[in-house]
Amino acid sequence: MDFSLDMLLGIIQQYGYLALFFMLWLGIVGLPIPDELVVAAGGFLASRGLLYPLYAFLAGYFGVASGLTIGYLLGRWFGKPILRRLSRKPKMHAYIIKSSSLIEKYGTFSLCISYLLPVVRHVVPYIVAMGGMSYRRYALYSYTTGLVWTAGFYFVGHFFGRNMEMVVALTRKYGFIALGIIIILIVIIFIIRRIFLGKQSCKIEGE
Repeated sequence: MDFSLDMLLGIIQQYGYLALFFMLWLGIVGLPIPDELVVAAGGFLASRGLLYPLYAFLAGYFGVASGLTIGYLLGRWFGKPILRRLSRKPKMHAYIIKSSSLIEKYGTFSLCISYLLPVVRHVVPYIVAMGGMSYRRYALYSYTTGLVWTAGFYFVGHFFGRNMEMVVALTRKYGFIALGIIIILIVIIFIIRRIFLGKQSCKIEGE
């Protein structure tokens, strides 16, 4: 099934926080919709008052964290059979090689870097778990980075509205560069809004 943005927003509006959670949780098994877009959709609906902001953010983060946990546990218990099966598909085989190279080059920090690489972020947990990384170390790096990642795309949805689809596409294509520019834009928009709201309140008080 091909998901459109309107379809995604409709599903989240209908099923609320559970939809956010399960869509991100199932991202680990290849749900055909970008995780970034799901988180951003939660931020967008929260900005419109259709979801409570804190609950929308937490539903997104817990969905991400649950997917990360499942990836690690599957890697620990069924890592080799899963990778053998995935390697039969040429596309997935390329992602596995890319993930392995990332881990070899950056070690534990590959858990952080992989968040900016679609599909790779789901493969890396399998491989590091197979390699014997302790759950404590895995959790420290993955859940912390997951929190920052979730916050970033939540605010993309909040500040960029329906343009979030284009923004998400840019981050998936250009990675660190696009994400850095977007974070700077969000900060600028936030500051401008604060200044504007401050001036508005001063005018009201002056009247």
